[in-house]
Amino acid sequence: MFLGVIADDFTGAGDIAVALAKGVGDAGGLATVQFLGIPTDNAPVGTEAGVVALKSRSISSEDAVSQSLQAAEWLLSQGAEQIIFKYCSTFDSTKQGNIGPVAEALAARLESTQVIFCPSFPANGRTVYQGNLFVKDVPLSESSMAYHPLTPMKDSDIRRVLAAQCKTAVGHVSYPHVLSGSENLTHAIEQCHAPFVVIDAITDDDLLTIARSQRGVRFVTGGSGIAPGLAHNFISDGRAQGQKPSVAGVTGPEIVLAGSCSSATLGQIKHHKAHHPAKLIDVDAVMAGTVSADDYVTFLLENTGKAPLLYSSADKAQLKRLQEQYGVEPVATRLDELFGEIASKAVSLGVRRIVVAGGETSGAVATALGHASLRVGPEIDPGVPVLSATDGSGVVLALKSGNFGTPDFFEKALHVMGETP
Repeated sequence: MFLGVIADDFTGAGDIAVALAKGVGDAGGLATVQFLGIPTDNAPVGTEAGVVALKSRSISSEDAVSQSLQAAEWLLSQGAEQIIFKYCSTFDSTKQGNIGPVAEALAARLESTQVIFCPSFPANGRTVYQGNLFVKDVPLSESSMAYHPLTPMKDSDIRRVLAAQCKTAVGHVSYPHVLSGSENLTHAIEQCHAPFVVIDAITDDDLLTIARSQRGVRFVTGGSGIAPGLAHNFISDGRAQGQKPSVAGVTGPEIVLAGSCSSATLGQIKHHKAHHPAKLIDVDAVMAGTVSADDYVTFLLENTGKAPLLYSSADKAQLKRLQEQYGVEPVATRLDELFGEIASKAVSLGVRRIVVAGGETSGAVATALGHASLRVGPEIDPGVPVLSATDGSGVVLALKSGNFGTPDFFEKALHVMGETP
């Protein structure tokens, strides 16, 4: 294993896994396997990049640090030469968030005296300029992420957000240094003198430059945008051959589950409802205990072959009402449990293709299904791969971050999941 990744949520793990597997251009990427939780067995033979998917973004910082260190130890035991701490390209972390504490703990374990922070992902409109993160042409704090139910982003300056979370000094390397090339960038990072360094990046070429500057560096943090370049370092050095990701297609019964309240997912739900059966989860009934997973599984199974959609996603006003009435954590926890139970029951009754929208929802579904690892297949939309269970069950998944994907993502995902290379 050349590269080891610690991802703070399940959709983010798939996001960086497909980036590593896809690599750069015709050179291809690394043979990549995604592990759900901290593995207890060795990685499959031939694994060149291992991605450990944790659900540590919204838990206590102490638990997040503990789990991340355990993941690091396993990756190191598998021979990983470079460790990446992967977080969302919108940083998704409040002043009490876990990115800073986890990065500090991993840096100490890996004896890294200087660590870059590179959340940019231009393919999905996430860029960093003058230390501030933008979503397309809007500052992060003015985007829909400002209203995220668990990690509302009220500050676009990544330096300030990170500094509020940790004791480590945070510096910045500006865009002109990135444009000057990898050698000059390496020097600029060193001259920054701060242990943590936020780096500007606007284009994919910028990310390749940054990745080249990190050749041989033990510990890197960022979004998935930097991953193709990091994988390519091993290929260009002649240590890996490079390949394209593929998995066998599955044409079995299908369901779509959506728990994200992001604007992208809401648009995808609206598009899908116009052409396919869809049912809104009654959150009030769920909280009252008057509706069960079986009620919703019945709807899904009655409509297999029609790409049925089950969703709990709500607009801002409805979400605010539910959170005020029941509390943020109780609503999120109960819906996660429900989605996990629905997915598990559906698979036991023959469902083989599952599309999930939302990081927390994806984590709940993947955990409930209990797959130890997933092979990374082709990319559906930027940052979202087909994931095939390695246990012979024939289940394929598409775990989508709430903000990712085109309006027709659900239909597209089911189509790609059914294709055989």
